[in-house]
Amino acid sequence: MWLFVFFDLPTNTKKERHDAAVFRKRLLGDGFTMMQYSVYTRHCGSSESADVHTKRVKKLVPSKGQVSILRITDKQYGSIINFWGKAATPVPPKPSQLEFF
Repeated sequence: MWLFVFFDLPTNTKKERHDAAVFRKRLLGDGFTMMQYSVYTRHCGSSESADVHTKRVKKLVPSKGQVSILRITDKQYGSIINFWGKAATPVPPKPSQLEFF
């Protein structure tokens, strides 16, 4: 399961810029990676793990702005197509999952 966090936060005042920067840094601290400036992704091994990280993001949301979270499966994520310039870039490999015996 993959979580996408999309956000549009105001940056008109010094406090708003600070709040937006803190929000981004805390997303990174929770294991998200930046896909674009306002789009962060994170792999979760299960729906329960996705629930935990969704709750964490909810607690991080600044008082102003909009934050959206999208959940997609590994199969759906595998069909993503990224373009940088005119050349297609392959999808990064899926993270390995732990197996317990």
